[in-house]
Amino acid sequence: MKHKRKLLCVIAPVLAVGMVATACAKSKPAATPTSESTSASTSASAPPAAVVTDSKAADLRTSFNSLLGEHLVLAAKAVGAALGGRTAEFTAYGSLLNTNGTDLGAMVGAAFGADAQKAFNGIWSAHNGFFVDYTKGVAAKNKAQMDKAVSDLTTVYLPQFSTLIAGATGLPAAAVSDLTKTHILTTKDIVDKLGAKDYPGAYAAIRMAYAHMQKIGDPVAEAIAAKKPDLFPGDAKNKGVDFRVALNELLQEHLYLATSATDAALGGRNDEFAAAGDALNKNGTDLGAAVGSIYGTAAQTQFNGIWSAHNGFFVDYTKGVAAKNMAQMDKAVSDLTTTYIPQFSQFLAGATGLPADAIAGLTKDHVLTTKAVVDDQGKKDAAAAASADRMAAQHMQKIGDPLAKAIVAKVPDKFQG
Repeated sequence: MKHKRKLLCVIAPVLAVGMVATACAKSKPAATPTSESTSASTSASAPPAAVVTDSKAADLRTSFNSLLGEHLVLAAKAVGAALGGRTAEFTAYGSLLNTNGTDLGAMVGAAFGADAQKAFNGIWSAHNGFFVDYTKGVAAKNKAQMDKAVSDLTTVYLPQFSTLIAGATGLPAAAVSDLTKTHILTTKDIVDKLGAKDYPGAYAAIRMAYAHMQKIGDPVAEAIAAKKPDLFPGDAKNKGVDFRVALNELLQEHLYLATSATDAALGGRNDEFAAAGDALNKNGTDLGAAVGSIYGTAAQTQFNGIWSAHNGFFVDYTKGVAAKNMAQMDKAVSDLTTTYIPQFSQFLAGATGLPADAIAGLTKDHVLTTKAVVDDQGKKDAAAAASADRMAAQHMQKIGDPLAKAIVAKVPDKFQG
């Protein structure tokens, strides 16, 4: 089934895009959007009520979804490394996966106390282990080991996790169980496709499984906020928060797909690089569609050109690292800093009203943190690369949060109701 991400289904119809270039192509970005293309009409009689995107309830939903999405990507990276025989990389991402689980457990503990945190940590850690067992079975083509791991996931993890979450949040256990079962099956599909070296299928499965994590994160976070309003005041469910969560999810996904592509390129895994690059382009298309659904097709086209070019500049930098060609690396850095950063900053400043200098600073940090990942990958320092990967992905929220808040404030009529 073809994966299709509907970022703003509750806000406006997502417009079709058919012009995003490949990750290796560099199209000339268009000019920043005009005031006409980024303005929105509001009621002449009364301005729309403010939509708050940064309450503690909204923060909970955003952070919980970010950690769940990160869990899925880190697991996929660990699995890919294990099946590819890249032991140091597997160890590095396995360690991050454990840290991610601890962070999720801390969020549970903050809401429900130390006993709930301890119970969550035990169940979550076990489910990570069951997936490692399944991966080992796939690598060894050991059907009995694979079947045992699936049985552990479905008869041990599934009921334990569903009972814990339902008891804590008040959500129906059957609904939690269905969502958790889908997580198991979509993650299993990633492992199966990576084991078969079906990289286009694997990256499509990664995107699908990543998107599914929000179907768990949203109801759980919203239920926690509703049950603990003293700890998490505010509205976690308005359309502005929907947009904030969706934007952050796409930005985090962008970073992790980009570093998957650079890792594959530097490792000489050309088939995987092509598949990761294609997934990266589709992620960019989804981001462009989000822009278009709010500001129109002209702004969408402008965004697509700038975003596609910046992907291409990072590909150029990666090629320079692989060839140890300092001139090529310097040229790519120059393109990123003197072309991409000012164009992207001016575009977003025009669209949101945020200061261009502030956006430029955040965008420069994105460039530098992503460059650090590629540099560590080029040095074959798996531990440093994995740590830099997570840091760069987490930085994306420092871009997503202020953008979402500014966009909602700029065109509040899009987020009413």
